[in-house]
Amino acid sequence: MTDRPDVQPFDGRLVLIGFGCIGRGVLPLLFRHIALDPERVTILSPDSGGRALAETHGVDLRPLALTEANYREVLEPLLGPGDFLLNLSVDVSSQALIAWCRPRDVLYLDTCTEPWQGGYTDAGQSLAARTNYALREAVLALRDEGAGGPTAVLTHGANPGLVSHLLKEALLSLAADLGDAATPPTDRTGWARLAQRLGVRCIHIAERDSQVAQRRKVDDEFVNTWSVDGFISEACQPAELGWGSHEKQLPPDGHRHASGCQAGIYLQCPGAVTRVRTWTPLAGPTLGHLVTHSEALSIADYLTLGEGPSPEYRPTVHYAYHPCDDALLSLHELAGRDWRPQARQRLLDEDIVTGIDELGVLLMGHARRAYWYGSRLGIEQARALCPNNSATSLQVTAAVMAGVVWAMRNPSRGLVEPDEMPHDELLALCRGYLGEVAGVYADWTPLEGRDRLYREDLDRDDPWQFRNFRAD
Repeated sequence: MTDRPDVQPFDGRLVLIGFGCIGRGVLPLLFRHIALDPERVTILSPDSGGRALAETHGVDLRPLALTEANYREVLEPLLGPGDFLLNLSVDVSSQALIAWCRPRDVLYLDTCTEPWQGGYTDAGQSLAARTNYALREAVLALRDEGAGGPTAVLTHGANPGLVSHLLKEALLSLAADLGDAATPPTDRTGWARLAQRLGVRCIHIAERDSQVAQRRKVDDEFVNTWSVDGFISEACQPAELGWGSHEKQLPPDGHRHASGCQAGIYLQCPGAVTRVRTWTPLAGPTLGHLVTHSEALSIADYLTLGEGPSPEYRPTVHYAYHPCDDALLSLHELAGRDWRPQARQRLLDEDIVTGIDELGVLLMGHARRAYWYGSRLGIEQARALCPNNSATSLQVTAAVMAGVVWAMRNPSRGLVEPDEMPHDELLALCRGYLGEVAGVYADWTPLEGRDRLYREDLDRDDPWQFRNFRAD
């Protein structure tokens, strides 16, 4: 225990699954902000990488991969009532872990909803069954087994996670600038009404990573500033987006889902080859990849007024990601290899020499056209703020830490998504690690410069139609 008022008390056990880029980056933050007993912390990782870091903190690292066959047997002696399962792994079913935690009164947090290994690429499953929409619906269905219960925080990293809190702050800032003096909403209907009243029609999770390492990418190598396996998995999934009520028609390769909340659609192509026009303050107009992320679905669902595929109001929401240049080259090479992963992987970390990660929400369609609000964090600042982190990882690990602290303070909230959490409390916990948090307006639409293109499918009467954003 500690007498510091800014440190969260916790006398239970904590099991951390996965010790890659995010696991290693979050460990010092957990010990900085939570009164953890190192002897009651266990790391489960498929390999022994990072053992020296774990030993520095006095933590036991066990080189063991969780599988569908062994997870119950492995976790049973490690966790009980009041303990915490922090899932930062890939290829481990979030649904299975949450279902295991609930009857045992074990707290839980993850950064994305994962299936068991092979679930993203199982040819025996339809494209619809392999989407984040299907994964999200399956996890949320666990709520039907009973209200409340131990807190399980779903998908709380940077994006998904932090961006849902940045979005609410952006809506309040935009409202103030447009002269909307309404009090801050207190429920999802209130936030949806505010977004509708402001005229927000499209929301991009607009990210530009400009970090560069001293050694550049070589042939047959996938390079990234965060999990290589995680990026390949999501980039190869069908592209997905929250589908707005203002959209006139589905894309030619767009498909609705047969059941569920109806907030999202999927495209019959992977996000790795689906490019969209977007904008960030430092980069200006740029091309991002429409990589599937659950925040596109949860935000669209949260801001829906009405039900079904044609509600009264819903914005179009999706990720628009420009990764670091070497990751972009890696993605291009991966597509050219017919999606056969490269022989070598390299995570950029200590060898990064310059660059920032500019991550925010881009709200479009309102009276000021476009408004970006988010975090601009440079590599040198990230290293000074917390060891074992890059600019990209710190935006994630800060949100993970904040979500864990919030769950410990609110241990009986049941299953919660980031959109359902108090954004001001979470931002307060994260803000010291986000670098410059800024809001910037832009007189920009996706039709800018399109007169140079002989495209007949553009809607020049309504710039905010999804067809105008699509670059391919």
